[in-house]
Amino acid sequence: QVQLVQSGGGLVQAGGSLRLSCTDSTSTLSRYGVGWFRQSPGKEREIVAAIAWSSSNTYYRNSVQGRFTISKDMAANTVSLQMNSLRPEDTAVYYCAAKRSGTYYNTDPAEYAYWGQGTQVTVSS
Repeated sequence: QVQLVQSGGGLVQAGGSLRLSCTDSTSTLSRYGVGWFRQSPGKEREIVAAIAWSSSNTYYRNSVQGRFTISKDMAANTVSLQMNSLRPEDTAVYYCAAKRSGTYYNTDPAEYAYWGQGTQVTVSS
């Protein structure tokens, strides 16, 4: 069973950068697609980016395209999200998640079986 542990995040000024990492301690991510979601108060959880473990496919929501980069380190069982040119509207709790079946990503959080513990990202203006 996948166990996702997140690191990174914090407080940064607008225009700055942060990096989030998500590591599977059980080394079973090879069968999964991994996504990063975020949720801010009063809003639904939304997908930010996703990556296929077994191919080079990636997905980004429009608002982060060109600013965020998702990557994987297969040897370390880690998926990272590099966030550049951060904006105040990127402020949220960020979660990594893994899904097993079907396509490598889905915008519906219910399609993901395993979740990291969440990490706060705050971008000040």
